[in-house]
Order: sequence, then C-alpha cells, then structure tokens
Amino acid sequence: MLQAVPEYASLHSILLILPLDPLTSSESYCMKIYPIVAENWKMDGGVAFGVVPKTLWKKLAEVDENNLIRITTRCLLVDDGRRRILFDVGMGRKQSDKYYGFRHIFGDDSIGQSLAAIGYSKDDITDVVFTHLHDDHCGGAVEWDDDGQPVAAFKNAMHHCSRAQWDWANNPNKREIGSFFKINFTPLMESGKMSLIEEEGPFTDQISFRIMNGHTRGMIVPLIQAGEKVLVFAADFIPLAANIPLPFIASVDIEPLEALKEKEKFLDEAVEKSYYLVFEHDYDVECCSLALTEKGVRMDKQFTLNQILM
Repeated sequence: MLQAVPEYASLHSILLILPLDPLTSSESYCMKIYPIVAENWKMDGGVAFGVVPKTLWKKLAEVDENNLIRITTRCLLVDDGRRRILFDVGMGRKQSDKYYGFRHIFGDDSIGQSLAAIGYSKDDITDVVFTHLHDDHCGGAVEWDDDGQPVAAFKNAMHHCSRAQWDWANNPNKREIGSFFKINFTPLMESGKMSLIEEEGPFTDQISFRIMNGHTRGMIVPLIQAGEKVLVFAADFIPLAANIPLPFIASVDIEPLEALKEKEKFLDEAVEKSYYLVFEHDYDVECCSLALTEKGVRMDKQFTLNQILM
C-alpha cells in the first residue's frame, strides 16, 4: 500500500507501508523518502554540456549574463523504519570564502536546515552513501569542531563509497585533482566511520547499487524499490534532465565515450523497466519518466517525488 504523509506533503515526503520480510514475517514498517537540498549554486553552462554548442543547450537550461546555469545539490533521504540512509551531503560550509566564491552559492539552503524541516537532525542519520567523492557530493560529511579539528558531521552514521572510487580519490589524476579534497573523507576512514563497497549489488532489501566509471571511477548509482516503482538517484551519471540525450555529456566526465556507452545502455533499460530518474543537480526538474522517441530516449513527464509515489 502506498500513502503520502499529510503533514509533510508539501515537502514531497513519501510513506510506503512495506512488509518487513514478505517470506517470513507479517510485520510491516514505514519507508519514507525525502529530497534534501544541501545548497543551490551556479556553474558554467559549457561545463554542464561539454562539446554540445550553446546554441543547442541554451534551449534546455536558462543561462545568465556570465554563462552560468542554476544548479542544486538535491540529496536523498530514505528512512526504511530501521535505517535512515542519506545519499550524498553537498559541499558543506567548512571551506574558504575563495572556494565558495567559485561555487556561486545562492540562497540559504543547507543540509542541516533541510533535514530539520522534515523533523530530522544530522544525528538521526545511520548511513551516508557517497555516490562519489567529488567535493560537491561529500564536503558536508566533515566539519570543524570547537578546537578546529575535523570531525564527522553525521556522528552516528557509517559512511559508504565504492572501493574503486576511494582508491581513485586518494590517487587523483591531474584532471580531477581539484574536485578531491582529502579533508572531506580521510577523517572518516581514520575514525572507523567509512565502509568500502566492493562491487555493485544489493545494499538493503529495497536498495541496490550500480557502479559507473565514465564520470569518475567507481561512481555509485542507487536504485530504490519504492513499492512497485523504481527510483534511480542519478547523481552525476545524468545530473540534469537536459543531460538525457546521449551527446549531452558534461565536460567534467573523465571518459566521455565510456559515459556515453553507460548512459545509452542504462537508458534503454530504464525505458524498458519504467524507471523514474531523480536528479541530484537539476534546479527545475526533480524527477522524470522516460520515453523512447524517434530521436532516442527523452524525458517523458516531469514530476516531484511526491507525485510519483502518491
């Protein structure tokens, strides 16, 4: 049975009544899914769309006078009644003013405020899953304590990333080195709060991981079984709805041809199995369905998370 939570409906929360173990138990538990905005910011439109000329991509993304498009960092919280799993945490607020000047943050959103708005705190989180360790996805996991020492922002959580990404981030290539800040993740390993995912497959009864390598080595793409529907937290695999067409590959993908191959294969599967994409970075489009057209796979209908699962 699927049911929206009335008091949180405006915040796109979802309540699913699911069997604890359909084979062995008649008990049930509540599964809630929330989009959590860590920050809103801007990035160069050319970075978002790579070799695609502006004359084409500007039809899909609003651009300002500095060639910047609006971006969000939309994380995802899944509360399955036993664990509270947060996918990505944004860039955080511990870096220098110079750092944030280049990120063009606007508005007052933060991950702590977004959690508080739906009745959670950072201390409630049991698991943080990093899709990958680029700074805008994991920076909020470590903060400074009163003595200026790095500590886990989610002190009761175990943190997870793929081993392939961990090894890649700790030996960064010259192209990606500006996206990996070891202060964002090494304190977690040193304090025993980091777990490495060896291969793709199940994470919980309702969550499984795919691993992609075109954007960065070992990026996790979570698939969430929500009742009869499957949500794909697309991370930087497909960061914006405008990135769905195959050639629209971000210039920050380390292997664009591999990214294209991965995307083509996955989109075919997504259409066949009626997956819904949840976008981490699309400021305007939270979720969408897909359809096969004469031009290839395209966004079919735009949704909020609440609309999909009500």
